[in-house]
Amino acid sequence: MKTATLPPLRVDSELRAAAESVLREGETLSGFVLEAVRLNIERRESQREFIARGLTARDEARASGKYVSAEDMLARLDASLAKARTKRAGA
Repeated sequence: MKTATLPPLRVDSELRAAAESVLREGETLSGFVLEAVRLNIERRESQREFIARGLTARDEARASGKYVSAEDMLARLDASLAKARTKRAGA
């Protein structure tokens, strides 16, 4: 696979020092930046997929006329959270 480079970044010395201060043993600043780019790509892809699912759900609800009230959804989420907390407390 061919490799390519990312554009060089100019940052102030404080940002560079902050990045260097959190490097792990044996980690390079280049490796740190590369990991940050990869993680942000994953996060943005997840956000895009989440929004797409939400828009699809909205369109399906409009087409079917079937909606769930905010109160019902919050009750479901509360029950799910309570169940997870109980399960976690028992573990």
